[in-house]
Amino acid sequence: MAHAKTSYVCLPCRASYKQPYDPERRRVCPQCAQPLVHVGSAFAAPRRRDDDAWRTLSVLLHAGVRFHKSCCGGPGYRPRTVREVRERMAYARRTGRPFAEALVLRQLP
Repeated sequence: MAHAKTSYVCLPCRASYKQPYDPERRRVCPQCAQPLVHVGSAFAAPRRRDDDAWRTLSVLLHAGVRFHKSCCGGPGYRPRTVREVRERMAYARRTGRPFAEALVLRQLP
């Protein structure tokens, strides 16, 4: 039986690749040879020219947020704009909540 595929991303190239998951194997970008980031099977890549979406994705990935399926509901809420990220950063600073946790809240209280 074939292994399910999951997504890997190269942030500098703004490229996404679907490959079988293997935690032992180090993935590198075929364009720039930089390490690929495992983002999960529920990931949908933004358009290459969408600067804000890639900036937002970069913030999410550097905070440790990934796009793994949580049963049938998908990965849950993820900010899509730089403005939403800024709002959540302010909320995290204001409340003392961890940044990664503030990023994935469905609604800010």
